Amino acid sequence: MKNRQWYKEMAFYQIWPRSFMDGNGDGIGDLYGIYEKLGYIKSIGVDGIWFSPLYVSPNADYGYDIADYMRISPEYGDLEIFKKVLDGAHDLGLRVIMDLVINHTSDEHEWFKAGVSDKSSRYHDYYFFRKGKPGGKLPNNWDSLFEGKPWEYRADLDEYYLHIFAKKQPDLNMDNPLVREEVKKIMRFWLDLGIDGFREDVITFISKVPGLPDSRFEPPGMRGMKYYVNGPRMHEFLGEFKREVLDNYDCMTVGEAPMMKPDIALSYIDEGGAKDLDLMFNFQHMEADCLLTDYIPRPFSLRKLKRAFSRWQKRINGRGWNTLYIENHDHPRIISRYGSEKFRKESGKMLAVSFLFQQGTPFIYQGQEIGMTNISLNTIDDYKDVVARNEYDKKKRWPEEKKMALIRRASRDSARTPMQWSAGKNAGFTDGEPWFTVNPNYEEINAEKENTDAGSILNFYRKALRLRKETPVILWGGYKEHYHHSRIFYTYEREHEGVRLLVICSFSDTERKFRSPKGFDLGKGDLILSNYDQNPIQNNSFTARPFETRVYLFGR
Repeated sequence: MKNRQWYKEMAFYQIWPRSFMDGNGDGIGDLYGIYEKLGYIKSIGVDGIWFSPLYVSPNADYGYDIADYMRISPEYGDLEIFKKVLDGAHDLGLRVIMDLVINHTSDEHEWFKAGVSDKSSRYHDYYFFRKGKPGGKLPNNWDSLFEGKPWEYRADLDEYYLHIFAKKQPDLNMDNPLVREEVKKIMRFWLDLGIDGFREDVITFISKVPGLPDSRFEPPGMRGMKYYVNGPRMHEFLGEFKREVLDNYDCMTVGEAPMMKPDIALSYIDEGGAKDLDLMFNFQHMEADCLLTDYIPRPFSLRKLKRAFSRWQKRINGRGWNTLYIENHDHPRIISRYGSEKFRKESGKMLAVSFLFQQGTPFIYQGQEIGMTNISLNTIDDYKDVVARNEYDKKKRWPEEKKMALIRRASRDSARTPMQWSAGKNAGFTDGEPWFTVNPNYEEINAEKENTDAGSILNFYRKALRLRKETPVILWGGYKEHYHHSRIFYTYEREHEGVRLLVICSFSDTERKFRSPKGFDLGKGDLILSNYDQNPIQNNSFTARPFETRVYLFGR
């Protein structure tokens, strides 16, 4: 058995390729641009790259609707440049993981087209085709998470097909062993090319309850979830992939799991059990300012955020390994959500500390390390994301400005604006016409400026990631939260082999008094990271300035 524990000491950098760097001048980010920036990625202090989908796609959901799993989208390049990027990353000591999207394909995938053109084709059973119920009713009463109802009618077949997400993302029937063989071929193809693992998209959705029964006692918008989240054959399918493919490679897997809770996660990642996956992404800490989805906004609650962080730390540590993240391609920018654009630099650094010093493997999203913020566009036509457009359309009775205020706050498009490399034309992203609007604040917020500013968010991330590597208590220590009722401070300690770490994060935009928890003498601690010049400690207390953070080390 190969040792796959290397991911525990790593930090990953997520690239959403379309918006990272355009290398050929067509306005779309690509592998040529990524190759140019490998040195920059390495300089951040990360150890690996996670690529959001690079495959052939009609882009109904920007790559998460795959039309060919074994070809690179021509917009991004081809296998030759991919291999060059892969080799270049490996030469720099960066591992590479790919997105594996197997809950659904594009409706332009050859499997789906063959299944539609001939009911007797084996490909028809690659998907969930069903007759409607009498009276023109849909096959069941489930809800789609992205677009309309989850059943799309095909008049040429007189049948509906299931799509939990967008209409152009038909769900695969993983109960069919031929589908699972296709998945294994895909895995082997990329692993044989030399990649180091997979981030598995909505992986806990791939097993549906037989018969796809009607939902009862579930709220609108979530109907059907109990029949396809953590379904009856999940562990069987993942065990099969692991046993027949993954165990034969030195690779790692991280699953994405909406609606996931720690105890259920352990059924997938418990190191004392079958361990179907190495890591599990969850969404609970991304719900501190909303209810389940960014499109049901609520006032930000630090206590809710802390409960989510601490719940996962306490229940996973010692049995499995956590993932740590606060930004990705599916959420608006974190400074605009949990921090402050007014105190961008201060809150960006504080938010970095809040998650980077927990136990687990960090994932940093492109632009997060330079403090990029949300974009505010004028009309719904300016937004690209299928979810934003669907949410806008659902609010038919809302006034226009109220609808647009929600879109500006919640849209995933804020995380998908072109990367801001410089103060030059199009933020240095492209010499052509950008595929999507560049945030107009790029002259102030860009990687070139951040790189030369010793006090920048970028250089703060570099120092924080270096400290993670150099300080065993950060990697391996236990976790204990202090002042869990506080609505101002997130304070936690880590302990390992007699060494302790105290992490202090203020989520206030005004000065606040902080008193050290019992058992810590701040005057005797080594202040290893902070986002302000140190001010005096008096009686084991100090006045925390807006969004101040401090990390103290004791006993080394």
